[in-house]
Amino acid sequence: MRRLTKRISFQLERPGVLALRHRYATQLSFLQARLSPGSYLGLQLTVGVAVLIGASWLFGGIAEDVVTGDPLTLIDVWLAQWLHVRADPTLTRFMLVISHMHDPWMLSVVVMCLSLFLLYRRNWVWLLSVLLAVPGGMLLNILMKLAFQRARPTFDDPVLTLVTYSFPSGHAVGATLFYGVIAAMLVIQTRSWVLRSIIVLTTLPMVALVAFSRVYLGVHYLSDVLGGFAVAVAWLTLCVVGIHTWFQHRQARQTAG
Repeated sequence: MRRLTKRISFQLERPGVLALRHRYATQLSFLQARLSPGSYLGLQLTVGVAVLIGASWLFGGIAEDVVTGDPLTLIDVWLAQWLHVRADPTLTRFMLVISHMHDPWMLSVVVMCLSLFLLYRRNWVWLLSVLLAVPGGMLLNILMKLAFQRARPTFDDPVLTLVTYSFPSGHAVGATLFYGVIAAMLVIQTRSWVLRSIIVLTTLPMVALVAFSRVYLGVHYLSDVLGGFAVAVAWLTLCVVGIHTWFQHRQARQTAG
């Protein structure tokens, strides 16, 4: 490692490299600041913006396919029919339990309890993050449903029958926001990369299970839950990174003053 560090330092001190560093000093300084882990406008914000753009782009692509009837919608219908004809009574009961455990009113109760706990601990940053991310994201999902007005899958013998719109999936949005904000809270407070990986690898299957339950039960298409996941990730990133950046900026100003 020491030899590699010396070699890199030697390469950076070569005349040609020094000339390029001097010529693009402003751009390199900006890039270095964006990748700095110690600044509130550094690595945290850079990664957040990248995730926000990526998730928004993914949602835009899915939404375009839904509106224009692109091949993704054909996969939607095929998968819905395939799962419906192969439904197993035991698995159906299990999926019903998973789905009902993540109904909006259930999430509302859990979010209220979590908010009261954060209020008791006077953790204003995460209290605001939870309240803005989860209830705000669910409200955004309702507005999107009204905007797209996509009908739900239909079957001759449905397991569940819902009259609300289908895209994007509210359960996928709610699960992503709820488990996502808890995972973000734990990851930020954990220094071990092993524990951080365990937290993320535990969160993803939970969200996937909730999303799959909605497709399996025949109340959502695949694109509904994928779109719900994408918009929830974008909204969650905007809330968490935005709030943390604002609080850190405020703290930096108070320290400087």
